[in-house]
Amino acid sequence: CTLAGDKHVVRREHWDIVKDGCIVCYSGHFDNVLDLVSLGELCGAPREVRPLVHEYVLPGDRRVFVLAEGRLVNLGCAEGHPAAVMDMSFANQAGAAEYMTANASSLAPGVYDVPRAIDEEIARLKLAAMGVHIDTLTAEQDAYLHAWQHGT
Repeated sequence: CTLAGDKHVVRREHWDIVKDGCIVCYSGHFDNVLDLVSLGELCGAPREVRPLVHEYVLPGDRRVFVLAEGRLVNLGCAEGHPAAVMDMSFANQAGAAEYMTANASSLAPGVYDVPRAIDEEIARLKLAAMGVHIDTLTAEQDAYLHAWQHGT
């Protein structure tokens, strides 16, 4: 899996040496990270072995399996951009925008992590909407997780 975000990170010279049975996928922003044109030139048309999995047969009967047609596997294998995949991302963006607006006078220009409280609130709301309840840690469990003395 490559997350490089650059053109032709996996190229013909890689297809020439890839091992049989290799599974290849990409996650990021563009469709040109995997050079599927050169793969097609080497193999011909792929065969769909199951939804969102295409098999290319290289010389020497080496097989390469490409997920999501070389597109964004995190979205392509989720069958597009369904609300169930995107809603928490958009909620985080909205929460971060709200936070920046409310705190604009005290924030210097820069890049900030989304505050943990926003992430946790969005997660809580999502789980509540799904009818999921999470237990809270006991004081003993919390102390254990924050100490290095135990279990080492």
